[in-house]
Amino acid sequence: MSSEAAPAIPARAWIAVLLAWIFPGLGHFYLGRRRRALFYAAVVTATFLFGIAFEGRLYSPEPGAPLTVLATFAVWGSGLLNVAARLLLDNPRGTILAVTYEYGCAFLLTAGLMNLLLMLDAFDVAMGRKS
Repeated sequence: MSSEAAPAIPARAWIAVLLAWIFPGLGHFYLGRRRRALFYAAVVTATFLFGIAFEGRLYSPEPGAPLTVLATFAVWGSGLLNVAARLLLDNPRGTILAVTYEYGCAFLLTAGLMNLLLMLDAFDVAMGRKS
């Protein structure tokens, strides 16, 4: 075994990750990637809003339905967009009878997963692995 310790992760990397979760693109904005941040914010927010407009579901874990745990994790990747939608919507479970329900669910899950990837990207930028 090597006696070398793993390199310390700078605080700015964790701050960038937290900011990226709070609102899409905010971590990149903090790191000085302004244009990229605005683009990411626009794409993830538009995707999330399409999901809401298409009456998709903001998942929560349900007993006997283990895949809802994964879907919940994905939707919560949208950060405060998800929190605000849950507080402001009358029906965060969506309208299953709506013709666009499945599309809405797909858009909401995609927005959350995209933002989780952007959190990893912000971490890599902060660590100097990416430009």
